Amino acid sequence: MAKTDLNSEEFPSEKNLDTTKEETKKKTTSANKKQFKATKDPASQASKKDQAAVEPKSDDSVVDKLLDKNQQLEKQLKQAQDQYLRAEAEIQNIKRHNQQDQAALIKYDGQKLATAILPSIDNLERALAAQEQSQAAANEGILTGVQMVLKHLKQALAENNVVEIAAAGEKFDPTVHQAVQTVPADADHPAETVVQVLQTGYKLKDRVIRPSMVVVAQ
Repeated sequence: MAKTDLNSEEFPSEKNLDTTKEETKKKTTSANKKQFKATKDPASQASKKDQAAVEPKSDDSVVDKLLDKNQQLEKQLKQAQDQYLRAEAEIQNIKRHNQQDQAALIKYDGQKLATAILPSIDNLERALAAQEQSQAAANEGILTGVQMVLKHLKQALAENNVVEIAAAGEKFDPTVHQAVQTVPADADHPAETVVQVLQTGYKLKDRVIRPSMVVVAQ
């Protein structure tokens, strides 16, 4: 019996051997996994480092695109502002021209009336000149009446800022005088002076309705 027990202790049973094999296999598998993980981790870490190195480049690209877009928007904004300023200036010019036109209409409102009356005044002046030359006593009443009409017409024009243009004896001014004839200058009529007025000119304030038709010394 003692011999049998000794052999039993020195030589394990098949069941014990199977258990030992399983434990050894588990240990080997675990060791292999650890070794594989240790081998794999450096590559994974390197990949992460590479990705981290690449990410800033990707961010820089996005920033560049945003900066370009911002520059484009600023350019478009500047163009829009320029267009607005031009349009505003044009509107102001139109308003100013309209105001000037309205002021001119008010200022020279009587021009049409004055232009219509002037031929009648011319005829009255010619009639008076002819009557004065004839010196006919029978026509004295007519002469007085014509003088009164002429006076009233000129007064009405003056009240509406229509006045005669000074011409006789004045220095010739092409802006208000129209030379229709010239005569030689002499002591009484120096060169470039008005010798005779053939038709009276008129102004409405500072606007010439018609120039004086004159004879000028040369």
